[in-house]
Amino acid sequence: MPTLRVELMEGRTVEQKKALVQALTKAVVDTLGSKAESVDVLLFDIKRQDWATGGVLWSEKS
Repeated sequence: MPTLRVELMEGRTVEQKKALVQALTKAVVDTLGSKAESVDVLLFDIKRQDWATGGVLWSEKS
């Protein structure tokens, strides 16, 4: 029962998330031979103020 955890900056649409989980599930099925029903994908929306790269919060980037 593969479980994938995906962390994204908030702002993606439901349609984008749906397409992502379908593509990730297909990749696991094709690569590992798992059944689609056994693949869990967990999406975590992270606020830009809670994500930093290179010491700078994304909420402070232009």
